Amino acid sequence: MKDTLKRVFSYAKPYFIYFIMTVIFAAAGVMLSLAVPIFIGEAVDCCVNKNNVNFDSLKNILVKLVITVVLSGFFQWLMSLCTNRLSFMTVRDLRTDAFAKLERVPLKYIDSHTKGELSSRVINDIEIISDGLLQGFTQFFSGVMTIVGTLAFMMSINVKIALVVVILTPLSFIAASKITRASHDSYVAQSRLRGDMVGFAEEMAGNQKIVKAFAYDKRAEEEFIGINNQYGKVGAKAVFLSSISNPTTRFVNGLIYAAVGLLGSLSVMGASSFIGSMSVGKLSGFLAYSNQYTKPFNEISGVFAELQNAVASAQRVFDLLDEEEVSDDNDKEKLENCTGTLRFEDVSFSYSPDRELIKNFSLDVESGKKVAIVGRTGCGKSTVINLILRFYDTDSGRIIISGKDTKDITRDSLRSCFGMVLQETWIFTGTAAENIAYGVPGASCEDIISAAKAVHAHGFIKRLPNGYDTVISEDSGLSQGQKQLICIARIMLMNPPMLILDEATSSIDLRTEQRIQRAFIRLMEGRTSFIIAHRLSTIKNSDIILVMDNGNIIEQGSHGGLMKKNGFYAQLYNSQFVT
Repeated sequence: MKDTLKRVFSYAKPYFIYFIMTVIFAAAGVMLSLAVPIFIGEAVDCCVNKNNVNFDSLKNILVKLVITVVLSGFFQWLMSLCTNRLSFMTVRDLRTDAFAKLERVPLKYIDSHTKGELSSRVINDIEIISDGLLQGFTQFFSGVMTIVGTLAFMMSINVKIALVVVILTPLSFIAASKITRASHDSYVAQSRLRGDMVGFAEEMAGNQKIVKAFAYDKRAEEEFIGINNQYGKVGAKAVFLSSISNPTTRFVNGLIYAAVGLLGSLSVMGASSFIGSMSVGKLSGFLAYSNQYTKPFNEISGVFAELQNAVASAQRVFDLLDEEEVSDDNDKEKLENCTGTLRFEDVSFSYSPDRELIKNFSLDVESGKKVAIVGRTGCGKSTVINLILRFYDTDSGRIIISGKDTKDITRDSLRSCFGMVLQETWIFTGTAAENIAYGVPGASCEDIISAAKAVHAHGFIKRLPNGYDTVISEDSGLSQGQKQLICIARIMLMNPPMLILDEATSSIDLRTEQRIQRAFIRLMEGRTSFIIAHRLSTIKNSDIILVMDNGNIIEQGSHGGLMKKNGFYAQLYNSQFVT
């Protein structure tokens, strides 16, 4: 907890000026509020005697009291303003770092966590940190100032009674600390379950068609209820443990108040020479100070629950920030004048150490060649693409592109050589034109329309309510094929030197696919292209067809040559036409 708080506060360091201003305004506000009991005591002494009320003095005291209360409220407002800015600017930087971290972690980290769980860390957990910081900063500073100030004023009125208050006060600390330690583990478990619940809810909500198609509704509901019930039990335990902290400290503080009242009454009546004597007005002020002195302990103990929750959430965020990053490319050279040649030299790779996937893979591709990669599901086709683009690094061996080892050049310059269309479409919330121009932000309207026409997307885009200015998203009602056409138009617009088409036409009808294939033929002219396809009729014109199985190339050649061999490829091809 100590280390976590230290890291959170390190994010507040750039805004130290707000910290200083908070302390100043807290001191001013508290000091003025502590003057109120003095004026009240003086007012009581002005009217304590029968038929002897000093109205002139009372009037002056009331004017001072009103001015003091107004100024105290004003400084407390300024303190809250500074703590707000300090808290929100701190978590803003933390959220920015967390999002930037997601852009730098290896893809294997993203693949091993659900989208909902990652979203929960960046949004929900940091929001909880914000709430904990805001409440903690505000009540901590004002509380400390109040404790110090009231103690000083009580000492000035009666040292001995003040010492009684000081001696009994640690009982509140002891009770609060015991309860806080007990609630910490529950808040950590609650934070973890919150991430699981958000992740599960997002998975089910984002795939409702599949859920309903498989009649999984009831089972999904039961699974969610199970997670929710577990979250509820852990949360109830955490809330119960934290909620008894405030009543416990209030009970202890009530005992302290009763002790002050008893000793003060004896002092007013002159019943104890050891305690000393004081007036009724001073006793009134002392009781007010005693109440103010113990109140911050009640408030701070209430903050412990928020603080525990914030610390548990902060630990999850810092776990993300501490993840291994993709190695920095600043010391690497940029790949310029990409020629389109590519070579694999004895490449080996596996996603898991206990499961071998690609072993001693070698391949030599000349510039401008169209290379098709086919094979059964899980044979390593998409993995080859992941390695080319360095989404994953090889375990051994080298990949050479345009005469450069891919590990010796920057990832950005490597990936800028490729245009890639995946089987899984991705449409972000924006206009149709912005989606097409994703890789070329400054593209003109004419170039965007030309790219859309080349892939036969212009027709359906023009039929949208606002044409190319229509705002679209993943859930905007476009068909899977229409989304795919927009993704392909992106590549047309980029006009890259090399292409990767991973099942690029899998969601498109056969007639449209034939048109796009003709567009692809024009696009691939003079460019090195890698095509992954299960529908083998679409790759018949490839220069080289690589047939993979268990991470190895078992056959390679042209379509005609492989069919004459009557081997694995021929069986795979014929199986798609035999009924």
